Amino acid sequence: MPPILTGNMAKALYPGVSAWYGMAYNEHKPEYPDLFSYNKSTRNFEEEVGVTGFGLATIKSEGQSITYDTQFQGYIKRYTHVTYGLGFIITMEMMEDDLYDVVGRRRARGLAFSMRQTKEITGANVFNRAFNSSYTGGDAKEMCATDHPNVSGGTWANELTIAADLSEASLEQACIDIGKWTDDRGSKIAVRPQRLVIPNDLEFEAIRILQSTLQNDTANNAINAIKAVGKIPQGYRVNHYFNDTDAWFIITDCPDGTKYFERRPDKFAVDNDFDTENAKFKSTGRWSFGWTDPRGVFGSPGA
Repeated sequence: MPPILTGNMAKALYPGVSAWYGMAYNEHKPEYPDLFSYNKSTRNFEEEVGVTGFGLATIKSEGQSITYDTQFQGYIKRYTHVTYGLGFIITMEMMEDDLYDVVGRRRARGLAFSMRQTKEITGANVFNRAFNSSYTGGDAKEMCATDHPNVSGGTWANELTIAADLSEASLEQACIDIGKWTDDRGSKIAVRPQRLVIPNDLEFEAIRILQSTLQNDTANNAINAIKAVGKIPQGYRVNHYFNDTDAWFIITDCPDGTKYFERRPDKFAVDNDFDTENAKFKSTGRWSFGWTDPRGVFGSPGA
């Protein structure tokens, strides 16, 4: 792109402008931390390798040898960090004659805003593509699927068998399904729901489901079981970067679920070109988003 010239921002050269608008909106608080655990990286990529546990114990008859088991390497997930960057150039004349500092300082704030937006969208896209078979994890399945393979055979699901919109019934079924999860050797594991993550469109429905004392949208005089037992202890979070208006997700306490690796935090730099005297502003960062164990998420694309 060409540099910002005096002709591009002519009004910045003359007195009388009472306000400049379009770059000073309030931002949503960072939302990607509600979706991913934070991890610092010091390498080009991070690789995480699964390993199976042991099977069930067997009866040892008197005087007979004990049965020995073995372990197997599981699925491999690699996080390859990507560098993101953006910048702009301002001519020396524009810098000198800008009466309002609208080009330099304000555009620098706009550049920081763009970097933050990029990170939010990059993270949200992991969930926007959660049901898309073109984006797969270590087990060659999309993040939310009804047929995740176990290393030792068989499959398991972190998606409703029949896709459903967010409701009290569908949320209860998701919690039931999570409670039935096993490890790769078929042993029961205690993975629990933590928070519901939804697009902006489902916030009011989520409030009714999670905060009503009695059952939602029914004349039955029955308690709201989800609230009564604290099944979703961290409540709900809205993500304004989700594309699907009726897809919803539950983040669990699985120790190696969805992850954000930061190889290099966002940095801002300014320099000048010797020949043109143009001022250059740039910001770069290097990170990656993804998931290791899909048991970190349960989702439904909506009906």
